[in-house]
Amino acid sequence: MPLFAGGLFSIVVMGLWIFCLVDVITTVDGTTRNLPKMGWLFIVLLLPLIGSILWLVAGRPERVGGGGGQYRQAPPSRFPEYDRPGRHVATNPDDDEEFLRKCRERAEQQRKDAKQRDQKDES
Repeated sequence: MPLFAGGLFSIVVMGLWIFCLVDVITTVDGTTRNLPKMGWLFIVLLLPLIGSILWLVAGRPERVGGGGGQYRQAPPSRFPEYDRPGRHVATNPDDDEEFLRKCRERAEQQRKDAKQRDQKDES
């Protein structure tokens, strides 16, 4: 019986080790806690049981909402696409008169261009 328990313990430790190795490798850079990703990778590789437990307790990224949600994203970049300096984004297009005026002007110009092309094609 003790041999079976020792073998079962070894299988559990190996399963935990493989899980933690894959988890460290697939974690996004910059989201790990307390050490860089490569540091955690070396710890888990060199110390299978202790390194795996340390990874789960102190290195794995925190989950959003405390449950089964996604990992927290890395901090947003300094100028995300939707929030660049000098770029105005109206919250409601109906409130942005300049935007509506430009749309009307562009549509009218396209109508005029289409009429001119049609007249040239007919002649």
